[in-house]
Amino acid sequence: METHVHIQKSFHNVFGGCSPVLRVCSGDTIKTSVVDAHGFDRNLREVARRGNPLTGPFYIEDAEPGDTIAVRIDSLFPNRRHAWSSTVVSHTVVESLFVRSLPEKEYATWDIDLEAGTLQLIEPATAVGHMKFQLAPMLGCIGVAPSQGQVLSSATSAEHGGNMDYCGVEEGATIYFPVFEPGALLAIGDGHALQGDGELCGTGVEGSFDVVITVHLIKNKSIVWPRGEDAQEIFTFGNARPFFEAVQHANTEMIRWLLDGFGLDMVSVSILMGQCARIDVGNVFDPAHTAVCRVSKPLIPGKKGYFFDEQYD
Repeated sequence: METHVHIQKSFHNVFGGCSPVLRVCSGDTIKTSVVDAHGFDRNLREVARRGNPLTGPFYIEDAEPGDTIAVRIDSLFPNRRHAWSSTVVSHTVVESLFVRSLPEKEYATWDIDLEAGTLQLIEPATAVGHMKFQLAPMLGCIGVAPSQGQVLSSATSAEHGGNMDYCGVEEGATIYFPVFEPGALLAIGDGHALQGDGELCGTGVEGSFDVVITVHLIKNKSIVWPRGEDAQEIFTFGNARPFFEAVQHANTEMIRWLLDGFGLDMVSVSILMGQCARIDVGNVFDPAHTAVCRVSKPLIPGKKGYFFDEQYD
């Protein structure tokens, strides 16, 4: 197991179709950084084209279609004080007749107190004064190369992951992806210091971040949609539009996990999900929406079958 320090020199705004920037083995750790969604780095230099520029892709040795990779987010923290966000909710998340009531979109400026772990609104001033919140860092973009040689924009999402903008993609979480191309070609980007469910303004509080991830390869284990786990829950993603189709994908992937990973029968799975599952909202702004199905670990009979816990902890 090796630790790689990677500095991205050129950026892409797509998943798939790009040559790998680093080759790693299962169990390796990558220390790197991501620029903000407009392409500005830790020094506020514009180093990439706007639209969620990605760090990577990283080639995982021996990863082949039909395998799964596990990406543990070991550390995720802003590396500069300046951040920004949109000031107005998107016209796509309100009633159509209400759109005419929305003001013109501008950008807010935030100051991040790196020592205190807080962020404060600097501009514009609001009716309730300068807002101050706790940091809740997350990665808006994380995924692998899509299937069938597709090249998909970092503005959207599908079975490969992508721009899911889900708050649960945070430090301490492990996210699982199906492998569609040799090496998987993992890429990350779009760090948010804070974001509400749905990314209702079309942005989170956007910044530049230092990131540490550890990658494991799970051979001969295939999944259909991305999965994840944290200390308390397991969760599954669905990416589609309309949102209810995304919910269907997330629910179906959770059923697969509970059936195949935990050995439960369909009646047990149905009762567990029907009474205890939660449906979280990831992104409802981008071309594909993201739904996430979550189940508490202590409620799962036997509590065996977590890919990461079972093989690596």
